[in-house]
Amino acid sequence: MSTGNKIAVKDFNFYYGSIQALQMINLDIKANEIFAILGPARSGKTTFLKSLNRLTDLVHGASHTGTILLDGEDIYAPRISLTQLRRRVGIVFDLPIPLPVSIYENVAYGPKLSNKTQKKYLDEIIEKALRSAFLWDEVKDRLHTSALRLSGGQQQRLCISRILALDPEVLLLDEPCSGLDPISTASIEETLSRLKKEYTIILVPHNIQQASRVADRVGFLLEGKLVEEGPAFEIFTRPKNKKTEDYISGKFG
Repeated sequence: MSTGNKIAVKDFNFYYGSIQALQMINLDIKANEIFAILGPARSGKTTFLKSLNRLTDLVHGASHTGTILLDGEDIYAPRISLTQLRRRVGIVFDLPIPLPVSIYENVAYGPKLSNKTQKKYLDEIIEKALRSAFLWDEVKDRLHTSALRLSGGQQQRLCISRILALDPEVLLLDEPCSGLDPISTASIEETLSRLKKEYTIILVPHNIQQASRVADRVGFLLEGKLVEEGPAFEIFTRPKNKKTEDYISGKFG
């Protein structure tokens, strides 16, 4: 397990036209940790996630200042390949949306776009991705049935498998359990705790309790500002900032 910084955010500001969504974010995220981003609605959490793999580029009129470094390289540098960046930094959103094809073809979709079409090679990639998302044992006997027949929790792990099939380094997860029942949520959380051995995970949790269960470190965003960050245990038991304490104790949010 690496102990160095995987991502370094320096003086990062983000704007939707004239509206500033993120203000002077400075943050280091270590390799092989789960970093949770807390905050009320419209605090900038999803904008921050999308900035890490430049999905924000798709928004007309968006702009930024400052830098985000991935392994020491500025992800906004002109020479950066967006395709390669998004392969290295994959994102999974709150609503699982499987493709209306088989489980196998869902996971094979990304590798096939990269011209990896040899069946033996695809079989290996798909099994590895499904095993990594702890879904293989549940679906190995029905790989060629529709992914739409999976449960909600299984569909979310399938979407994680689709990202893992691209061999990423960082996983961005935006409330991946928001629509799931407690049993499926527990399964996703167990999956994340195992995945951090191989990946760096940045999570916008469904609620504060989820962050307390799975996160190694936590950052609290409020009105686009990083109020506080630190080890999860310290943030939840003795936060330094009164606003953090008020949010965690449920006084607002």
